[in-house]
Amino acid sequence: EGQLVESGGGLVQPGGSLKLSCVGSGFTFDDYAMTGVRQAPGEGLEGVSTVTCSGGRTYYAESIKGRFTISVDNAKNTLYLQMNSLKSDDTAVYYCTAGRLPVACGDWNSYDYWGQGTQVTVSE
Repeated sequence: EGQLVESGGGLVQPGGSLKLSCVGSGFTFDDYAMTGVRQAPGEGLEGVSTVTCSGGRTYYAESIKGRFTISVDNAKNTLYLQMNSLKSDDTAVYYCTAGRLPVACGDWNSYDYWGQGTQVTVSE
């Protein structure tokens, strides 16, 4: 059974940076679309960034393009989300999720493994 464990969330001032890590076990990253998702208070799930889901290309949501960078270390089965120039609108619970390829990108019900979530709060 696969598992994802996240770390790295916290409270940061606007303009600051955080780096989220997501360590996987029990499955091979190469076979999965590794994706970062977030849920703001009162909102639904928003796909932030994914590696390999969409034709092997890295995808970034418009809302975070140019500020966030996703990367994967397959040898360590770890996904990273570097978040720079954070804004109050980035406040959310951030999840990592893995969907076995081929997966319907953005159809969250079809993803296989989810991390426990980590809170990111951007505030003065």
